[in-house]
Amino acid sequence: MRTDRPKIGDQATSDVVVRLRTPEGRDEWLYCHSAVLAAGSTYFADRLSDAWPTCQILGSRYCVEVYCQELDLSSQVTALRLLYTTEPCSRFGVRGALGVLQAAVNLGCAQIAAACAGYIESAPWDEADEEEILRTVPCLGAQYECILARLRPIDPAAVTGIFLSAFRHATRSSAAGPARELKSAAQEQLEYMLTEDDDAPLIALDNVNVKSQVKDCVTGLLSRFSDFLNSILTKRKETPLVGDDGELQQELHTFVCDVSWVCQILSKLEMMKCIVLYWAGVSPDVVEAVEAICPGYNCLKTRLKVVEVSAKVLEAVAFGNTVLPTEKRRHLVNVWIAFARTMKSLIVQVDCEEDDDGDAETPKANLENEVWQGLESAIVSIVLTLPSNSQAEILSEWLQSKHVRYPDLTEAFEAWCYRLKVAKRRLSFLSDIDRVS
Repeated sequence: MRTDRPKIGDQATSDVVVRLRTPEGRDEWLYCHSAVLAAGSTYFADRLSDAWPTCQILGSRYCVEVYCQELDLSSQVTALRLLYTTEPCSRFGVRGALGVLQAAVNLGCAQIAAACAGYIESAPWDEADEEEILRTVPCLGAQYECILARLRPIDPAAVTGIFLSAFRHATRSSAAGPARELKSAAQEQLEYMLTEDDDAPLIALDNVNVKSQVKDCVTGLLSRFSDFLNSILTKRKETPLVGDDGELQQELHTFVCDVSWVCQILSKLEMMKCIVLYWAGVSPDVVEAVEAICPGYNCLKTRLKVVEVSAKVLEAVAFGNTVLPTEKRRHLVNVWIAFARTMKSLIVQVDCEEDDDGDAETPKANLENEVWQGLESAIVSIVLTLPSNSQAEILSEWLQSKHVRYPDLTEAFEAWCYRLKVAKRRLSFLSDIDRVS
C-alpha cells in the first residue's frame, strides 16, 4: 500500500525548518512540512500564513523559531513527531504525557492535547505524578480541569457516609483473612480522617449524627467485650483456666486493641465519657480476666494494651474531661495502681532475664515512655482530688509495697504532707464560723 504522507526529518521534501531554542543555548533543527504543521497546529498555521510577515527564510525553506525551556525540549520534539504519526500516549507514561500535553497546548495541537488529556485522566497515578499534575494542569485552561476530578473534594454527606460505614467495619467482631485486613485498614484511615494537621479533619468533630452512630457502634463493641469477660469469669468459677488457651488470649488481645483504638477516636470526637464510665465499672473484671488467661509473662502485649486503655481513661478523668464521683475515682486508681505495679515488675523481670535474647518480647521502652508517664501522671492527679483520708489509705498501701517505685506517687505524697501540715491554719476560718453559728 502506497503512502504519500511525508516524514519528519526528510530534508528532500521539507519546506520548513522548526528551530527549537532554549535560554541555555540549545538549538534543535527539525525538517518539517508546512502542510502537516498547519493542519495539526493552529500555532504553525498562523506562523506560516501570509498574515505573519516576519517568517524567516533559511536557504530555500521557511524557518519558524520556537522558544522553550530546557526541560520542555523533549516534549516539544515529541509533539511535533506526533503530528506525523499516531502513537499511544501510554508509551510516554503519565509524566511524559503531561509534558507532551503542555507542549501540544502551547502549539495549538488540539488532537494531540485531547489524546494526552484522555490518557492522563484515565491512567493510575503515583504521588509524584499527582504533584506534577497539580502544578501543570491548572495553567492549561478550563477544558483540561477534568483531569483533576479524582483530586477534588466531595460533598460532606458522602464523606460522612463513608466514615460511618468504615467505623462499623472497624468495630466489628474479630475476623480472619481479608475481613481482618479491611478492619485494620478502616481503623487506620478513620484515625487519619479525624487527624488535624496541616489540613482540617474530613469530618466535622461536632457532627451530632456522626456522634450518635459512633456511640451506637461503640456500645455494641463494649457489650460484646462485657459478654466475653463474663464468659471467662464464669468458666473460671466452674473450671480453673490453665492460662495457655491461645484462642481466648487472642480474642482478649483483639478486644483490648479495639477498645484502645476506640479511645483514640472518642478522644478526637470529645466523647470519652462513655468509655470512661464503662471502664470504671468493668476494671475489676478486666484485671481478673487478664490474670486468668494471661498469667505471668504470658500475653505481655495484651497487658500493655490494657495499661494503654487505662492510661487514656485515667487521663480523661484527671484532666476533668469526664467527671466521676469520689468513690468511683478512688476505686479506679486503687485497681490500676495495683495492676500497674504488677505489670511494671513483670517487665523489669523479663528485661533482666531475657536482655540478651533478640527475639524476646521486651516492650519496656514503650511502657516507660508516653504510656507509663501518662498513667503515673493521671494517677497522681486523681489521688490528689480525693479526700485526705482516702489519700492516706492509698499512700500507706503504696509505701508498704515492695514495688514502691511502681507507680511513683512521690508527688502525691509530698502534696499530701504539705496539705495536712497546713490544714488547721488554712481552714481555721471554718472553726470561727462554727462558733458563731
